[in-house]
Amino acid sequence: MLYSGQVVASDASKLVSLDSADVPNGSRGTLFGLDARELAAAVEKLGEPAWRGRQLAEGLYRQWLTDLDEITTLAKPLRTRLKNEGFEVGRPRIAQVFSARDGTERYLIECRNAEGAGQTVEAVWMPEGDGGEVGEEEEKEAAEPDSEGSFRAPSFRQLLGERAGEQNSQRAWTRATLCLSSQIGCAVNCRFCLTARLGLLRNLTAGEIAGQVVEVFARHGVRVGRDRVNLVFMGMGEPFLNYDSFMKSVRLLVEEVGISPRRMTVSTSGIVPGIERFAAEPDAVRPRLAISLNAPNDQVRSGIMPVNGKWPIAEVLKAVKKVPLRAHERVTFEYVLLGGITDRPGHAAEVARLIRRTGLPAKVNLIAWNPGPGIDYATPAPEAVEAFRASLAAAGIPAYIRRPRGREIYAACGQLKRTVEE
Repeated sequence: MLYSGQVVASDASKLVSLDSADVPNGSRGTLFGLDARELAAAVEKLGEPAWRGRQLAEGLYRQWLTDLDEITTLAKPLRTRLKNEGFEVGRPRIAQVFSARDGTERYLIECRNAEGAGQTVEAVWMPEGDGGEVGEEEEKEAAEPDSEGSFRAPSFRQLLGERAGEQNSQRAWTRATLCLSSQIGCAVNCRFCLTARLGLLRNLTAGEIAGQVVEVFARHGVRVGRDRVNLVFMGMGEPFLNYDSFMKSVRLLVEEVGISPRRMTVSTSGIVPGIERFAAEPDAVRPRLAISLNAPNDQVRSGIMPVNGKWPIAEVLKAVKKVPLRAHERVTFEYVLLGGITDRPGHAAEVARLIRRTGLPAKVNLIAWNPGPGIDYATPAPEAVEAFRASLAAAGIPAYIRRPRGREIYAACGQLKRTVEE
């Protein structure tokens, strides 16, 4: 098994700062990643009217053009001048595609560091989603229990048996989920995650984050505002440890590409200062929030997530309560079930009590651990997964099971490590 890029030898558990001071500038004249105002300022420096910036933004973020010569709303002499001044579109590109039987695709997306050398980060396309989006699009209806008092959700055995179907065309889907990365690697060092073994190589720029979306959308012919595609910032990296670039990418996606923030969910391991900053963001650009809980108490969580030693569960929940939720919006708690470690019946009861005490409108997404080489954990039995979900539902906690997608191509949750050969 081979991996693209170098593995850092430094202590991967050391957390980096919240700001984007170490984000590379990329190409000196990279345009993708600049908003309309910044594009206007760039063309004004060349003596052009500011409205030329809006033309550039239209070409980059609405038409998804990849070369300045394709932006024909700009006069040819201006396009030539922009190129002569060192400007280029500079959108990240898909360098390699791995396809699973269920239609899931994992991408190595090529970015650039400050020296211009190619680096790759991962994104994952899941046609028909993975079940984690249940209870978000039709929140009020999905939160209602059925006649037996259980929240509507398929069993884990059903999910394991489901296939999205062989993809006969790019339109062979009715909805989809796109999982995005915010860093190349990760510094949080969760013990059960393959990405942690890569370490942190660097933060991504806003253009590199938003570029994953536009690149994959263009591949699949997504119609923004018409197709049901959810974005989840749950790939490589901890978004709140690259906060500035992450939020700028969200603004680009909302204001320039035209995607609703209610179609986006950001997952954090519990970076309290980041959650507090996130709470101050306006509704117009604030995605939904997901917390990677993964354990019923501090003792268990500290053993599998070293970040808990800095920000224990109580501090994380205190910060989450500061986030103003929209009508019918809920906080998602992501919970990885590790066989014999976090999947016991008593753990489910603890999680239910923990969430009820918060008083938050919430739901739980259950993830049966996805195996990876060199990580000594076990995937729980399907019966244990279903029992855990049923226990939460019986306690009044909406709980859903995320279907494993693309395990055989290392595309499932916790498996992203830029694998290039299996």
